[in-house]
Amino acid sequence: MNKKSILIIFGGNSTEHEVSCRSVMNFVNNVSCEKYEKHYVGIKKNGDWVYYTGDTALIPTGEWVNEPSNIPCVLSPNKSAKGLLLLNKNNTIINIDVIIPVLHGKNGEDGTIQGLFELCEIPYVGCGVVASGTSMDKAFTKIIVDSLGNIPQADYVLVRQGDDNSYAEKAENKLGYPMFVKPCKSGSSQGVSKAENRLELIKAVELALTHDSKVLIEEAITGRELECAVLETKDGIVCSNAGEAVAGDVFYSYEAKYNNSDSKTVTAPQLPEGINEKVRQYASDIFKVLGGNGLSRIDFFLEKGTDRVIFNEINTLPGFTSISMYPMMMEVVGYPIEKLMDTLIENAAYSK
Repeated sequence: MNKKSILIIFGGNSTEHEVSCRSVMNFVNNVSCEKYEKHYVGIKKNGDWVYYTGDTALIPTGEWVNEPSNIPCVLSPNKSAKGLLLLNKNNTIINIDVIIPVLHGKNGEDGTIQGLFELCEIPYVGCGVVASGTSMDKAFTKIIVDSLGNIPQADYVLVRQGDDNSYAEKAENKLGYPMFVKPCKSGSSQGVSKAENRLELIKAVELALTHDSKVLIEEAITGRELECAVLETKDGIVCSNAGEAVAGDVFYSYEAKYNNSDSKTVTAPQLPEGINEKVRQYASDIFKVLGGNGLSRIDFFLEKGTDRVIFNEINTLPGFTSISMYPMMMEVVGYPIEKLMDTLIENAAYSK
């Protein structure tokens, strides 16, 4: 049996570089060596691409960047030299059947690298160019999901780079304190802050604008944080049951997600009757209206006192670290990690 040649890309020129280097280990360890020939490309924080053949145990520690055997490389869309081009003395070309981009945030799940894969005509895991780009932008996502007409969302005020501070009064009148401030295009809660007064609001917007040129100021929803894993299979879309993210901080920040031992994830939380079904239906509808492919994790709030399910955001390449919710939730609905990897690879495509 001829093995498929799989290219696994990790790292990235983004604030989520370290998360990627942890997520990728699930793919390193669970993409079958018997079925697939695995190749690795690491993208350094400065944007350099290298073909990595060193010890994979060095990836999460960051030591991989200094591996002497690293070979500079590029993905070539040239029709006569298509594939992974190693910039060595022979300009070696490695043919690739499927790409798994284990990349989070900017330049990883925002449609940019997916456009390169399209030019190279190589099937890849995950959402396509348009779905990745719109889902990465929280403002665009809100507008598109609102078109469904039946899924509640947090109210918001949009701020752009260069706006004066008049947004503060508008947000106070429309939303009231506390508020959450988020870069429109950022993942893993990078640049997100909670504001309890005007001074905190202005500081939070200034911080968020260091991550992106557009910022959302959202009303604070008091309630539980629920997540739903979505997987595209040859037989249709599979949605997990709702899982719950329990923050060990005032909100589920980057620090709380990855470095706070008090944070935890619950794959089978006790929920009011009918909530699981509503979360799954909303997740499926959102995945479809955004043009999703492959996989996504869709996050909601269960509002305290009303039990309204309120859409928060979508993540088109969710974390795959040892504490990440997505693979745990998929295992509960019949997709243990090895089967999940096979399904993602089997359903990879391009021209999405």
